[in-house]
Amino acid sequence: MKFKRQRSQEVGVDLTPLIDVVFLLLIFFMVSTTFTRESHLNIELPEANGERSESEAELIDVVINAEGQYILNDRTLVNNRRETLERAVRELAQDNTSLPFIITADARTPHEFVVRAMDVAGRLGFAKLSITTEREAQGSE
Repeated sequence: MKFKRQRSQEVGVDLTPLIDVVFLLLIFFMVSTTFTRESHLNIELPEANGERSESEAELIDVVINAEGQYILNDRTLVNNRRETLERAVRELAQDNTSLPFIITADARTPHEFVVRAMDVAGRLGFAKLSITTEREAQGSE
């Protein structure tokens, strides 16, 4: 009896499912990744020996405490009504709306009082409006 010699089949790994999984992972990571473009510019400011000019020294600083009371350039206002704040800012600015308008509010200040100060700044025509914040501590969650 003559037996036919069986050909040995080559053992191999089918790579098609592996390639499919890699492409799916690639698509997943591309979709779920957020790209932020941050650019930092390190500069060293020049030093100067001199006095501050009068225009740099002037600003409108509105501090709002937790109860909603306004303090305008270290002067406490009698109440927290819009008209009182508007009148005090108008007196302090003397129609100079190019002054920086800085709002510093306590973290527990009701939103209404901050919006009221921003509204007064907008009505009077101030364009340089800033809200001060405190930098978050590193490592705190």
